Amino acid sequence: MLRIDYLQVPGLPALSFEVPARECLAVEGPSGCGKTRLLRAIADLDAAQGYVTLEGVERRELPGPEWRRRVRYASAEPAWWGAIAREHFPVSAKLDRLLSALALEPAILDRPIAELSTGERQRLGLVRAIADEPRVLLLDEPTSALDAQAAALAEELIKFQMLAGRMVILVSHDPAQIARLAHARLLLAEAAPRKPESAAA
Repeated sequence: MLRIDYLQVPGLPALSFEVPARECLAVEGPSGCGKTRLLRAIADLDAAQGYVTLEGVERRELPGPEWRRRVRYASAEPAWWGAIAREHFPVSAKLDRLLSALALEPAILDRPIAELSTGERQRLGLVRAIADEPRVLLLDEPTSALDAQAAALAEELIKFQMLAGRMVILVSHDPAQIARLAHARLLLAEAAPRKPESAAA
């Protein structure tokens, strides 16, 4: 269980909500209303008063890097610090399977980041977020640069993460995607999530 209590993100009212294991909470609201700021605060990337607790451990009880290993923020346009993709991934037997799940060839890891398309970088960013198996995925527009086929593959991978016991908080401007993935929704003007009209099965 991921639990947020009275989290005070600049520009937003204090927020309290929970995300159970194997479920996805969609955060909704117009552009610029603070959805990304909320995800970054939960990941302890930006300072925010209040409490964020994962499976009984509050974020301030852990060093920042260890918290972010468990609670992973993935932006729509991920940042890269190395010249090639392989420099950003842990050695893992699961890596090829994750790449294949998003229709990416293993050879893409040795191509220069600068030569990859926006969609390829976005899919690699999702793989990077998942590869070391965090407990929580904070996904900020994870398919915004993908065509319908690639987006469908990404959604299946996200669903599998939930089946594996992870918690997902999703920001998406696609109502159909929210209907397919989310078990509950949070409007930033509200203090508690509500059930969606069409929840994912």
